[in-house]
Amino acid sequence: MTTRRTGTLLGMVAVVALVVVACLLLATGLGRGNAVAASPLVGHRAPDFTLPALPGTVATGSERQVRLSALRGQVVLVNFWASWCTECRDEQADLNRLWTRYRDARVVVVGVDFQDAAGDARGFVARSGATYPVVADRRSQTALAYGVRGIPETYLVAPDGRLVDRVVGAVDADRLGRRIDALLDGARS
Repeated sequence: MTTRRTGTLLGMVAVVALVVVACLLLATGLGRGNAVAASPLVGHRAPDFTLPALPGTVATGSERQVRLSALRGQVVLVNFWASWCTECRDEQADLNRLWTRYRDARVVVVGVDFQDAAGDARGFVARSGATYPVVADRRSQTALAYGVRGIPETYLVAPDGRLVDRVVGAVDADRLGRRIDALLDGARS
């Protein structure tokens, strides 16, 4: 009987411990805070990529691929997304606003579709009104190089090729706009 009570007591202690750990994780921001999800890549050269344009999208124009290193000298916003992602739909208006505001100021937005069906991705781009370059990361190699943990995730690359910011979750056009303005001001100095 003593062994049975000890087992029950240990089981209850284990359940209480798990509940306490879960509460602590939730209370300390296991969610999408940038401090919690800081990238070790920030401050270092952004991983280069050459990805094919998503076929059939307005955003691709005559370009067949986008190579990050070819965009050196410009501020680049690299946004990882998929058509099935709710937050990706939520942030689309902000991405379009950033592209419209900065497209003539040496700023490029590049949408990187991954873990998605090509037809669904094309439909998403058409419905969203995105006119910036959109590429397909079909084997997720670029997402892996950037350490993408979930989507959406957005990376800001300075004109010198350094990765300077990472946004986990939907972007905020005002916040990113201030960061882009600072990078453009620094590039002019």
